[in-house]
Amino acid sequence: MEADDWQPCFPGRYQLGEGARWHEGRLYFVDLLRGTLYSWGPGDDPRRPRCEAELDVPLGAVAPVAGRPGQWIAAAGPGVALLRPGAEPRWVARPEEGAPRPMRMNDAACDPQGRFWATSMAADAAPGRGSLYRIDRDGSAHRVLTGLTVPNGPAFDPSGTTLHLADSARGLIVSHDVDPDSGLLGPARPFVRLGPGEGRPDGMTVDDRGHLWVALWGAGRVHGYDPQGRLGAVVPVPTPHVSSVAFGGGRMHVTTALHRLADPGPSAGAVLGRPSPVTAPPVAAFRPEFP
Repeated sequence: MEADDWQPCFPGRYQLGEGARWHEGRLYFVDLLRGTLYSWGPGDDPRRPRCEAELDVPLGAVAPVAGRPGQWIAAAGPGVALLRPGAEPRWVARPEEGAPRPMRMNDAACDPQGRFWATSMAADAAPGRGSLYRIDRDGSAHRVLTGLTVPNGPAFDPSGTTLHLADSARGLIVSHDVDPDSGLLGPARPFVRLGPGEGRPDGMTVDDRGHLWVALWGAGRVHGYDPQGRLGAVVPVPTPHVSSVAFGGGRMHVTTALHRLADPGPSAGAVLGRPSPVTAPPVAAFRPEFP
């Protein structure tokens, strides 16, 4: 695989592209610092993606809401909100509001059972201030892990019984067993630790075989690991800050960032795609039990 296999999906470049998701034939992603959700699909205006939502707070990641077309659950600002077409965000929980130091949500995903898992971090990336939250289907919010710094993922295996979680600042990915009924986590076990010069694990996704694909911030690569944490694939990307990865439509897609690049090249901040035989399960949706 060569770095020049990648092509921009459209001309736009983003300060901090994140949260790539392939859903119903379209690629969704966010510009985190701008607080904007975009989508792009075949037949769209080739010059720009479609703007789906704009918030006045940072927007980390989204998941679709089952049975409610056009609605998304989002990790944004100090908490979790429902995004509805033509309406103001409806906050489900704001657990980081009023924290002793400024905090924001960072990354998120649903498990196959329909719960939403969202991470938080200090706005200045202060060590150990971040958390992992679980939003249950009844809308209740539970802080399930603390002591994180820049938590990314989470990503679930196809059964929803294994959770992978990265702490980018520490170069570490851990795995937890998950009780599919209650959502309770087992103890963390090391999955991958990246060494100096290997980049920092950022956004992740799991394919149909249960292999974990990890965007490596600062390294210009995507790594693929088997369920035992063995490195099986290295995909070069032509810009250093690779932030998330998604599979769909016979392609691998990545978001990238201009953020903190003194001399960004032509691919920095672009949403890129390349042909890929890898397939992945549909993006898991939030399945609310409330109106």
